Amino acid sequence: MTRETDSTASLTMMEMARQLFPLNRSMTGEGLRTTLAVLAQWLPVQVTEVPSGTNVFDWVVPEEWNVVEAWIKGPDGGKIVDFDVSNLHIVTNSSPVHTTLSLAELETHLHSLPEQPETVPYRRGNQDGTWGFCLSESVRSGLVDGDYEAYIDASITSGSLTYGEVFIPGTTDDEIMISAHICHPSLANDNVSGIVVAASLARRALESDRRRLGLRFIFAPATIGSIAWLHGNRETSELMHAGLTLACLGDGAALTYKKSFGGSNRIDRVASRVVESPGNEGSTIDFFPFGYDERQYNSPGFRLPVGSLMRSQHGTFPEYHTSDDDLSFISEPQLQGALVAVETIISQLQSDPMFRNLSPFGEPQLGKRGLYTSVQNAAQPEQVQYALLWMLAYSDGVHGIAEISNESGIDADTLLEAATILVGNGLLEPVE
Repeated sequence: MTRETDSTASLTMMEMARQLFPLNRSMTGEGLRTTLAVLAQWLPVQVTEVPSGTNVFDWVVPEEWNVVEAWIKGPDGGKIVDFDVSNLHIVTNSSPVHTTLSLAELETHLHSLPEQPETVPYRRGNQDGTWGFCLSESVRSGLVDGDYEAYIDASITSGSLTYGEVFIPGTTDDEIMISAHICHPSLANDNVSGIVVAASLARRALESDRRRLGLRFIFAPATIGSIAWLHGNRETSELMHAGLTLACLGDGAALTYKKSFGGSNRIDRVASRVVESPGNEGSTIDFFPFGYDERQYNSPGFRLPVGSLMRSQHGTFPEYHTSDDDLSFISEPQLQGALVAVETIISQLQSDPMFRNLSPFGEPQLGKRGLYTSVQNAAQPEQVQYALLWMLAYSDGVHGIAEISNESGIDADTLLEAATILVGNGLLEPVE
């Protein structure tokens, strides 16, 4: 796929969202391809198709589901629900059907939310021969006895699972990964917001100078999409220096960073510091094994350093997986705030100088090198002498100057001065 730059360069994220929102996305099918085709107007997207029936670790790529038309007509012949009005009206993966049935029979195929009477839920099936419709409780409660005609023109056939990638190389082989799931239909926060933040970040990165770490953007259906990517990219996954999954970034809540497994990777320290900084006032939470594709990247066979950035956590806001998660629920300022936070995280990962201690077995003897004067009786040790010790203690190839400054309270310039002294004496080396 090729990129059209002139007519799309000035698009806001909300304008991007408006193009993506109506598309009927699922785990497989034309909705995914159309979504990636829209992204390809803005980005050089490389599309991969994984055929149905392919084994990807413990999973099998399912058949492809596509729907053309779906509706229910009431006793008076009028449509009660209509896929053309909202793609949430059909249960994803529903089998084709054309039948007439009583209200009692129809009720077994209906889904609504009694606690949110004007809201249509989002429901997904499992390609198991069943079918269903979603509607508001207010419409459902008004249904009268009589015959109802249910029609779903859909296909479940051998096809493929589709995902897209954008790769921007760096000066080294190591990479930063940004992943957004693209399998939900018309849900703006979950996850059109994650898609447009990732796409906007990629667009800006393409226009900037080449940096040390490559950037890999993955747009894939949740769970099986990332599993399929991991299955086909074992060697590439080993180059991951850090990563983020992006989801639910457009609502009114503050940012939340979910740590990678163990919580001790560099992405965890950098992202936590950015999210909790003044202006964001967000929060950091520990890893837990449900949520988005960070689960797959952090699974025991990979343990990639991938965290998750979101605003409201999935399942914690009433709009989640309902028709209320529409374009009015997200906003440009919130999307922009998320974009700036991700850019800041990546910038620190890219540019924060790191060093490696060349004499790591105990503290090296500084006195014989003329680098240490006795401070035992001094009221206030010299900052540079403190900085020497901090740099030696933290220069393990994974802690950067900004991180050491944050831990020590010593300004970055002083730490860099100490690092230069230690490099000149053969005790540190820069990490490229």
